[in-house]
Amino acid sequence: MSFSSEVKQELCGRISPARHCQLAELAAILHFCGEFGRDADGRYAIGLQTENEMIVRKCFTLLKKTFNIETDNWIGEEQMLSLFQKIGDPEETVSALLLKNACCQRAFLRGAFLSVGSISDPSKAYHLEFVCPTEAKAEQLQAVMLGFDVPAKIVLRKKYHVVYLKEGAGIVDLLNVMEAHVSLMNLENLRILKEMRNSINRRVNCETANINKTVSASSRQISDIEFLRDHYGLSRLPAQLQEMAQVRLENPDAPLKDLGQLLDPPVGKSGVNHRLRKLSELAESVRN
Repeated sequence: MSFSSEVKQELCGRISPARHCQLAELAAILHFCGEFGRDADGRYAIGLQTENEMIVRKCFTLLKKTFNIETDNWIGEEQMLSLFQKIGDPEETVSALLLKNACCQRAFLRGAFLSVGSISDPSKAYHLEFVCPTEAKAEQLQAVMLGFDVPAKIVLRKKYHVVYLKEGAGIVDLLNVMEAHVSLMNLENLRILKEMRNSINRRVNCETANINKTVSASSRQISDIEFLRDHYGLSRLPAQLQEMAQVRLENPDAPLKDLGQLLDPPVGKSGVNHRLRKLSELAESVRN
């Protein structure tokens, strides 16, 4: 099961005890993926544009709890009018009256995510989105998310308006707002593992780069000293540089700090670096 499906499974199992929250979630589902029709006898029916049976079951559970509408019955005109009066015209945005309370806004976001939301595998990338049929619905959804300090953005993709999050922290915040706490903990665990791996990789890369830099510098220093030995003569060097050249040739892999301890008297890292630089400058002068 994908992570997105796990989140939806958790959200489908959560039904608010308060009727006003049930109405807000039902309104979101019907506004984002509801279908309404009427037969030749004038009887109304409700359907959903989704292949997820859990979402269908939850929607009709909410219909039963809020309007006493059974799934196996046709809906009368009175019931349909009552439904639309409460949730607003499904072609437009959800009635603002249903979103006055923070708890109802949470329920609204749950319903929206169940209807048109998805989230990528967080072990690969952080991306959560709602594919909305109209700009007005996308803007309403974004406004509710921003009210919880969730930094949602909107982008136009073909004929749809997509509300999206691309940061792990924002996705965690939204899961918390929607009360998908199990999924939130699973995501946080994945984020911790991912950050640990990235941190280790950065450290290894840094250490590798430092080792390569040290090896490269050491090879260059030895090359310069050997050139001086063969074309200039180490015996012609000042005593300090002669000692430095000999110590470096005898310890090709030693870091500067260790080289300094082998000199008599010992010198610090900066002193070693200064003497090796003098040797390299002299080798370059001789080459020229």
